[in-house]
Amino acid sequence: MSPVMRCCLRSTVALLLLCLILPVHASDFETLSRLLDKGFRISAEARLLDEDRVLAAIEPQRLLSPASVSKSYLAAAALDRWGPQHRFTTRLVSTREPDSHGVLQGDLILDGGGDPALTSEDLWRLVQRLYQAGVRRVNGRLLVSQWRFGPVECLTYDRCEARERTRHAYSALLSSAGVNYGNWCVNVAPADTPGEPAIVTDCDSQVAILAIDNGVVTRPDNSGTEISAVRITRDGRDVMRLSGQISTNAHPRDIYRASADPADQMALTLLAMLDQAGIAVSGGADTTQQVPSSEATTLAAVDGKPLQELLLRTMNYSNNYMADMLALNLVEAPRADLRSAGAAIEAFVAGIPEHGPVTLFSGSGLTPENRTSARGANALLDSLYHRPSLFPSFVATLQSPDNGVMRFIRRGSDTFQRHVMLKTGTLNQPVTVRAVSGYFRTARGRWGAFSVLINGTDSTPYLSWSEVLDPLAVDLERMIDNH
Repeated sequence: MSPVMRCCLRSTVALLLLCLILPVHASDFETLSRLLDKGFRISAEARLLDEDRVLAAIEPQRLLSPASVSKSYLAAAALDRWGPQHRFTTRLVSTREPDSHGVLQGDLILDGGGDPALTSEDLWRLVQRLYQAGVRRVNGRLLVSQWRFGPVECLTYDRCEARERTRHAYSALLSSAGVNYGNWCVNVAPADTPGEPAIVTDCDSQVAILAIDNGVVTRPDNSGTEISAVRITRDGRDVMRLSGQISTNAHPRDIYRASADPADQMALTLLAMLDQAGIAVSGGADTTQQVPSSEATTLAAVDGKPLQELLLRTMNYSNNYMADMLALNLVEAPRADLRSAGAAIEAFVAGIPEHGPVTLFSGSGLTPENRTSARGANALLDSLYHRPSLFPSFVATLQSPDNGVMRFIRRGSDTFQRHVMLKTGTLNQPVTVRAVSGYFRTARGRWGAFSVLINGTDSTPYLSWSEVLDPLAVDLERMIDNH
């Protein structure tokens, strides 16, 4: 073989090797790709949307856990199914009508509509409308029907633990008849005199709904306030166990903890509100999974907030309760569970061109079994970008690092902070997951999409968000400036 041929052969081999390497260590992800040297698994891609041009990629088709980036899939599927202005309705129904004295001779049934943002304020409006309908007494029971879904199998550790005890609000269990995001709320205020127990009341009622074990002591001015709260279940009843201290000059504090049974929480809360409105219920309150009779008529109803507002809260605050409630609503058949909810989102994704495989066990991303790729996540973003009727509502759910509600994303240069809209995802168990996906606008005003999924292993170190966002900001800034 001549020297010229050997030279050409070496050049060809080198070029082939370069082509094989570039998808893993693309030049414009030069800074981010250094995490590969620490043993992290990465799927990343950035592309322009007006010409479908890939600017950078690191194993873009590798399937990894997206954590809360799963919520982007939920948001897109929900907008596709219902549209931005859809509202969920909660009703009070009965097979009887109130008589001339306002007495309802039969059960009053709350038909849980699956509203993920139903609050005590909404229940007060519902009770007021029942009062306006002439009801003054119920000679029967208050039944809370969760026939659409609930109680839902917990699947994740924190939610399963919350059936007995919890120190968290984010681990709320799920029911189509849930209220206040599945959380109990108590208000802790200082007593007038140091040494006395703090004053603890229910946030939503003048009378006690939740059992309270108060161990918070009032201390002198400026002594500091430290309150520990755990919700436990004792003898079939939820109890808020509080300990710590509060200064006499401290502001009252609201404490939120997930309930053990959201439908039961609804029943107790609504029963207390009916009582305070002067509507007596002789038979107490209970829950049911039965569908209200077709002969039942609506006595009062309240519509929730528009879907676009629900998604703004779901995405900005990465609210797991709201995300999974919305996903469960996507299931057509009664008795929905999280896996069938994930399957409903998967069915939507199947219609997105060039997306590829996806596995979703939940809409929230709390389930570590969820899998997608950077290329798939970008295909989702691209599909929404090309739907003018839905894109404004979808992109509004993402955060700008410059002014987003999550302070940890406020990193990088002004270019990154002001030209990017994103959704993040975080898991720490069973392995570290840091995921981020969203849109960017280039210096010339062109739209781009980027998705970065980083998964650790049992042997990789802890990964902080600064270790992800700082190099990503450097790489994206280069793309933004160059295009």
